[in-house]
Amino acid sequence: MASDTAGSGKVPAAPRPRRSVTGTRPSVAALFLLPALLLLGALVLYPIGYSVVRSFSDQSGNGFAGLDNYQALFTDRGIRTALKNNILWVVFAPTVATALGLVFAVLTERVRWGTAFKLAVFMPMAISMLAAGIIFRLVYDQDPDKGVANAMWVGVHDTFAASSAFPKAHPGRRSPLRPAGGGAFVTKEPVHAGDAVVLPLVGVAPDLMPEGAKDAAPPKPEPGRAITGTAWQDFTRGKGVGRLNGVDAGELGYGGMRIEAVRGGRVVASTTAADDGTFTLPASADGALLRLPADNFKEAYAGLNWLGPSLVTPAIIAAYIWMWAGFAMVLIAAGLAGIPRELQEAARVDGATEWQVFRRVTVPLLAPVLAVVTVTLMINVLKIFDLVFIIAPGSSQDDANVLALELYRKGFSEDQPGIASAIAVFLLLLVVPVMWFNIRRLRREVRR
Repeated sequence: MASDTAGSGKVPAAPRPRRSVTGTRPSVAALFLLPALLLLGALVLYPIGYSVVRSFSDQSGNGFAGLDNYQALFTDRGIRTALKNNILWVVFAPTVATALGLVFAVLTERVRWGTAFKLAVFMPMAISMLAAGIIFRLVYDQDPDKGVANAMWVGVHDTFAASSAFPKAHPGRRSPLRPAGGGAFVTKEPVHAGDAVVLPLVGVAPDLMPEGAKDAAPPKPEPGRAITGTAWQDFTRGKGVGRLNGVDAGELGYGGMRIEAVRGGRVVASTTAADDGTFTLPASADGALLRLPADNFKEAYAGLNWLGPSLVTPAIIAAYIWMWAGFAMVLIAAGLAGIPRELQEAARVDGATEWQVFRRVTVPLLAPVLAVVTVTLMINVLKIFDLVFIIAPGSSQDDANVLALELYRKGFSEDQPGIASAIAVFLLLLVVPVMWFNIRRLRREVRR
């Protein structure tokens, strides 16, 4: 049978290819594409074209404004601030998020609970920008009792530099103390050995006194030997009860108050009041003035103003990184899974350290993935709007301004649609080259 076929010179016919659903008629293919093309034109092409046309129109939209709207991009103070902040966003946010994602992806390969860690890091991606903005608005609250960031910062600060327990204390009426400048107080008259000095202060609420404060004790004179005294909270002043500038029952001592003896502008002796407010200075302080240094009355450290003009942009960038570091980690971990392990093992066999393997083998092999992640995040941060709008308070929103937010403000708050359209076109021009680079790299990877 085979010989008959060979002898006849006939070649078996190839199987007929299966025809596609649309056949070979372009009209059928166009019919299927028509809904998508209509949506593309209505939702993408028409808005872009209208924005371009509107960017050359005046505020009313009826007159031709030429390049005036584009000139405003570089002369308007708000837009220049937004452009500067966008540069900071593009430089730092994608770089830091990608670097953290790389570190997380590499390190989680070496721990058994790596999957749980990846889930925790990626979880913020499930939160909307609105919810994340509200969360970080609370995190950055100025009050350490509400804001987590300041609670941690104040806790660390107070570990190394304790704040005063009497920030609002001050001398009362007819007090033997007077202001000495810089927040300190000094006695009006010099003191001498054997004197029993009273230093009454007011201004600290009873519930704000230190927990270890005890009932104030009257000073006991030590003639010729030392200077004694009491610093206490004279609560009953002006209430018709007790003695003015006198220690009464129930009044608390200023335990921990620092007292200095100053003579000729120089501190000759110093001491700290006991829990009942009493203190003792040596006889060498004879003829000196007693001074309560300003450190006794400095306000408690309240932390940083995270949403103030100088820190608001870095604070919002940190919130963005918290959300998107998980995205970078997942993509990099996927790329890391495709790296030939024998290359890393060969480097280790040749004596390379783990840092050398990471820097000279792992990172170069991950370069295409890192580039895609970085470029994708760059496109994303060029359009950032909601985080800035929600987190930045009204007092510092101008300092945190970005182009997308300025577009919204110009278009809706300030009724300048021409400038808003120019900003939109400018953003498009910034995004297009980055998108083109990303698409080109993705196609190159597919061809490989």
